[in-house]
Amino acid sequence: MSELDLRDMSAFVAVARTRNFRRAAIELRVSVSSLSQRLRDMEARLGVRLLHRTTRSVALTEAGELLLARVGPAISDVDAALQQVRSMAGSPSGRLRINAPAPVVDLVLAPMVTPFAAQYPEVELEIIAETSFIDIVSGGFDAGARYGEHLDQDMVAVSLGPQERFALVAAPQYVAQHGSPAVPQDLLQHCCIRTRFESGAMPDWEFEKDGRVVMVSPKARLVAGPSQLGIRAAQDGLGFFATFEGYVRDDIAAGRLVSVLEDWLAPFPGPFLYYPSRRQPPPALAAFVGFVAAWRKGRRGR
Repeated sequence: MSELDLRDMSAFVAVARTRNFRRAAIELRVSVSSLSQRLRDMEARLGVRLLHRTTRSVALTEAGELLLARVGPAISDVDAALQQVRSMAGSPSGRLRINAPAPVVDLVLAPMVTPFAAQYPEVELEIIAETSFIDIVSGGFDAGARYGEHLDQDMVAVSLGPQERFALVAAPQYVAQHGSPAVPQDLLQHCCIRTRFESGAMPDWEFEKDGRVVMVSPKARLVAGPSQLGIRAAQDGLGFFATFEGYVRDDIAAGRLVSVLEDWLAPFPGPFLYYPSRRQPPPALAAFVGFVAAWRKGRRGR
């Protein structure tokens, strides 16, 4: 293994994690051609193919999967150690990668980004919106953000914000013409706008009142991915749409949308920032955790 160096391992892990030479090259700040050549040379020295390459995709071979499983965590530890050493010379620096679902990015993290960047100008913040649950360690992320029921027990979790709730909304003209549901089951008789995740799942709408949980799966007039499409369709009178209240709070206040079944939509705990507990957090992540705590304290004081 003396014929391979840390740059080879870092290059392999970046390509294996992103499954994309261009994204890996941008992350490593090298050209795609030099990165591709480094991987070819690495495979030649090892005498085994690590990657299946086509014009459109990159996949790991069995040997590549084995190498990533053993080397990936070690490379993360080395990167964290180097960041800690660099931080001793001044303020926290380096890349901080966070993975979170779109509502957490839009409603919770987005307002923090510019103040955090102003306070820590040497930190390069990268936030990826992704609904599917991933292994943040193998994915090359320093931290993730999810709701409490989806957190692993071996993770350190830090609250990102106060309670949240869902809202069920429709345009005033739709409610005037078709009426408002009195109970969740009434939605089965209404036009509705549903959401499908990247995984293909289209979750039922869940309601709760007085300890009673009701799940409904109304027929969809429109199936939307991005929340903004569903919101626009609801504003235009297509039907009812269920989304995070933070997305539609201003529309409700302005009268562009009407909120219904509010007594069936109870608040739930806000999202958590989480990261592995097996090692000390890198300086950039530690800085962000401290920033979040101060941010929340400041918001409670308003």
